[in-house]
Amino acid sequence: MKQLVITILGQDRPGLVEDISAAILNHHGNWLTSNLSHLAGHFAGIIEVAVPEQHLQELQDSLYGLPQLEVKIERGNSTLSEGAGQEINFVITGNDRPGIVQELASVIRHKGASITHLNSKQQSAPNWGVPIFSAVATVALPKGMDRDEVVNALESITTDLIVDIEEA
Repeated sequence: MKQLVITILGQDRPGLVEDISAAILNHHGNWLTSNLSHLAGHFAGIIEVAVPEQHLQELQDSLYGLPQLEVKIERGNSTLSEGAGQEINFVITGNDRPGIVQELASVIRHKGASITHLNSKQQSAPNWGVPIFSAVATVALPKGMDRDEVVNALESITTDLIVDIEEA
């Protein structure tokens, strides 16, 4: 089985996910993991698929043939990084402002950790008068790092940032 990472971008429309999933199924692929979003009228998705080698080219051709979509396909790498420690899920909330994601990413990198998944959004905060930033992030910590060290570093960015650990 070959692992593929597929990114898809295009104008959103009803039935789009059905078309993508049918192409994968019809060419013997197995949809493993995905992150799909509707953003400003567009569909943006990333999908991990396993497919037998003998069906790889026909699956790729089918996905590239989907109308009005930009499709990029990369071969996956199933090897895990050496020296990896635990993964922690963080829930991060604070007043929204330009640069907040960059600040969070910088602190995490400087601690030697790595963001493996990030979902964020801006939402209005009734009765507060300012937009609120919220994110759920999965962070891979280096071996031996205490998760509280990363939490404290993130919370030190600003006094209005709350970082909670989401227990699995």
